[in-house]
Amino acid sequence: MKKLMKGRISPQSGVAFELKKGQYLKITDPLGEQVSDLICYKLHDKEEWLSSGRTLDYANAWLIKKGHILYSNRSNPMLTLLEDTCGRHDFLLTPCSLEMFHKLYKVKGHHPSCHENLYSNLKAWGIAPDEVPTTFNIFMNVQIFPDGSLSVEPPLSKAGDYVMFRAEMDLVVGLTACSAGQSNNGSFKPIDYEINE
Repeated sequence: MKKLMKGRISPQSGVAFELKKGQYLKITDPLGEQVSDLICYKLHDKEEWLSSGRTLDYANAWLIKKGHILYSNRSNPMLTLLEDTCGRHDFLLTPCSLEMFHKLYKVKGHHPSCHENLYSNLKAWGIAPDEVPTTFNIFMNVQIFPDGSLSVEPPLSKAGDYVMFRAEMDLVVGLTACSAGQSNNGSFKPIDYEINE
């Protein structure tokens, strides 16, 4: 496998890049217990984006694991999850946003957020803030209880855990090192990524 690009996302920040069909994207939690929000769009048609609903529907599961395909809003395969050393991710909750910090955590003023980090980096491809849907939250540990309630628990990822995707179409990808303390067991750490072919 030939490495084309390698990078590190600083805590509470994000990146965006193009990923060609057939290339591989590896996302690593270098220190452990750090969530990474992932979103993608068809490279030449931003109206086709990663869909939580379609993916969960076709997987017939709310936990996405090794072997599952992540689908677009038009039911086309976008990414296949080929390798997964953690096994616990979330595809139910939206990326943390400034409004979320105001409403849920009573934060005053500005706070870094995955939503802002995604749209700020994706604007180079013409993607606006309202065009960032539910993200695939890598390493995020969401528990569902019999009464229907949810709880965000510390990630199960250990230092060096990773996921590996294969692109099933040409994509633009947004990726973060999550900014929500509750999602990351109270601390903020980097995320590593690399593109291979």
